[in-house]
Amino acid sequence: MITSKPLNVAVFASGGGSNFEALAVKFKDSPSIGVSLCVSNRRTAGVLERAERLGIPALVISPSQFTSEKEYVDALLSSLDEHGINFIALAGYLKMIPSGLIDRYRNRITNIHPSLLPAFGGKGMYGRRVHAAVLDAGVQWTGATVHLVDEEYDTGPIVLQEPVPVGGADTPEKLAARVLKVEHRIYPMAIELLQSSDFEIKGRRVIIAEHSG
Repeated sequence: MITSKPLNVAVFASGGGSNFEALAVKFKDSPSIGVSLCVSNRRTAGVLERAERLGIPALVISPSQFTSEKEYVDALLSSLDEHGINFIALAGYLKMIPSGLIDRYRNRITNIHPSLLPAFGGKGMYGRRVHAAVLDAGVQWTGATVHLVDEEYDTGPIVLQEPVPVGGADTPEKLAARVLKVEHRIYPMAIELLQSSDFEIKGRRVIIAEHSG
């Protein structure tokens, strides 16, 4: 497991924040996991309204506010330390995570992606673009993936995946809605697994230990 202490989670989001809310609601009464902070890079992000409604502190911290990456990383780390954060969950966060933050939170940063990685991932592949690419490719299955975050886009070890069938009448919007329901379900599950189970990383896979008895 990541730590024997309760997880104090910061959720990073750039958009509407439905996955942020799904995590916050799921862990609201949990003794071992709690969403303690919302971080966005956009002052107009809808996630900030959700955070206010849920009574969760929120910050806007963007690389454009700083003259160097070091200043940006220092500001992030200072804010995370101030709120006692020991785990980060990315939820529609559209900025590359700087290496200084990854070094501090190695294997304690997760991301949710709306496809079955490694398919339809990488730089620029987010939101509607992913679902449009799935339909253009003619594949019969897509899905959602929770993975650990490393220094590249969507390449970190995979924690949990769930497939979603692609229908002949699907549009990107229809497909996105079905995938989002899966995201809301498996993202909390993945964080619970990492918090409660021993695991090891083999290549691009997170292997969760099986406990007998």
